[in-house]
Amino acid sequence: MKKFNADYQLLEGMYHDGYFPNFLVDKIRIELEKVIAFLETGVSDTKQIQEKFDAMTTAINDLQEEFEENDSEIETAARDCIAVDVMEILKWFAIDLDVDDAIGLRDW
Repeated sequence: MKKFNADYQLLEGMYHDGYFPNFLVDKIRIELEKVIAFLETGVSDTKQIQEKFDAMTTAINDLQEEFEENDSEIETAARDCIAVDVMEILKWFAIDLDVDDAIGLRDW
C-alpha cells in the first residue's frame, strides 16, 4: 500500500494566515487525513473514493458556522488551499477524479 508523501504539509497556506484559527484548520486537516488514510488502504473503486471525499466535504461544510463564530470564514484563500491539497492527494494516489468532482458537495 502506498503511503502519502510525509513531507507534504496539508493546509500550509491556512496555517500561515492568521485569519484562520489554527484549531479550526486542524479540524479540516483531520478530514483530509481521513481521506488519505482511506486511500492508503489501497482502495481503487472510484465510487467509494468519491463517497469518502463527499463525507470529507460535508464535514468541512459543517465547520462554517464555527469559523464565523471565530471571526473567520471558509473563503477564497481557504477554498484554494483545500483544493490544492485535494489535487495533490488525487495526483499522489493516481486517482482519475477531477478536483471539482471530488469536492463537489462544497458550499464554501
